Amino acid sequence: MKTTKEKDCRYEGLEEITQSSPFIRLDQLNEVRKSRHKLLLHSCCGPCSTAVVERLTGRFDITIFFYNPNINDQEEYEKRRDAQLDFIEKYNDRIDARDRIAYLEGPFEPELFVQASKGMEEEPEGGRRCTSCFQLRLEKTAETAKMSGFDTFSTTLSVSPHKNFELIHKIGMQLGMRYALSFLGEDFKKQGGYQRSIELSKEYGLYRQRFCGCSYAK
Repeated sequence: MKTTKEKDCRYEGLEEITQSSPFIRLDQLNEVRKSRHKLLLHSCCGPCSTAVVERLTGRFDITIFFYNPNINDQEEYEKRRDAQLDFIEKYNDRIDARDRIAYLEGPFEPELFVQASKGMEEEPEGGRRCTSCFQLRLEKTAETAKMSGFDTFSTTLSVSPHKNFELIHKIGMQLGMRYALSFLGEDFKKQGGYQRSIELSKEYGLYRQRFCGCSYAK
């Protein structure tokens, strides 16, 4: 069953077309039938999601997917989750109803990150341990997107100047092929994306952490 939001997007402009002519051309009908892609956007934290969501609003129907097993401290995890929810609530109050952001939370399972990073505890930041972390979070996102009926997935990770976009893009594209999904591989730090995320974090009064999330980075 289609939601009201989906109906609005799908048939937007139909009234205008029918008023201008008693007949609808095939190309007009196809245009009317178009709907926005459904994007499952993995988010590492509320602050990083701000500029990304702002940039993608109107292009996609966005659902934030908060899944970060690299955060093994539950108190820290909850701070970041609460900041994410706080941003979504405040942002949704400012935008059109059809563009509102949905939220989906993955399980809190830090033991998976411990397993994935085993033997790489002494790796430098940005090394093999981080690659394993990207793989873990993006694969869960792709898996969830496939199971939940999304056609596109992406991640806010690339908004950080400390994250390797080329590596994130490569992992995302491989997972997209594996799960038959489109991966939105945009380098969100470009065009001042990171600076904008700082501005928006202050504007929304969000908790902004000082380390990536894992105990090794801390």
